Amino acid sequence: MINFHIQIIWQSTKYLSKELQDLNADTIRTDIPTSATVTNVLVWNVEQSGTNDFTVAYEVDQQVKEGEQTQAVAENYTVTVHVDKDGAMVITQNPTLAPAVQKSRYEPKVQEADVSVSSDTVKDATAFLETFFKLYPTATEKELAYYVKDGVLAPVSGDYVFSELVNPVFTKDGDNLKVSVSVKYLDNKSKMTQISQYELVIHKNDNWKIVE
Repeated sequence: MINFHIQIIWQSTKYLSKELQDLNADTIRTDIPTSATVTNVLVWNVEQSGTNDFTVAYEVDQQVKEGEQTQAVAENYTVTVHVDKDGAMVITQNPTLAPAVQKSRYEPKVQEADVSVSSDTVKDATAFLETFFKLYPTATEKELAYYVKDGVLAPVSGDYVFSELVNPVFTKDGDNLKVSVSVKYLDNKSKMTQISQYELVIHKNDNWKIVE
């Protein structure tokens, strides 16, 4: 299956070192009745392996078609990427087969609501978060300053429509409230539902504000 992935990176040869371009020159075959379509790329790990070099472990999911038959194929690889001081990058190691990443059995502890937070405070803080997250996708940095302290959340400038808060959990943190919340949006471009998760700290003087 590595031949299929070479076809993928071959489409962007500017990211390969000259040595790799030469190495891969004979890998693209046109005499086989097989084609592949990439359906997903998952980056599992990025690890520094030198002063300016990084080893990237990733998975490529493909639909491989041969004649009338199509099958789903998942392969894992590593590559080495060199990064210049100005941020320019080049791939210096060919995609090399690697073991599949195993799913951990770890389950994070579910946060529980702090019963010492009054129902009025929860209602008030929830209303603030609903107002904020309705505005957030289109808010400018100036508009966010009213709700967010010192740029804790940067503008996202996305075409999203707020749907609802999902299971906000509030706990006391001195004079502040910690909030663990999922926010459901409709992505107007893809028409899909997108759920973002936030761990926030909010504080109220005259009005609520996100401080961390």
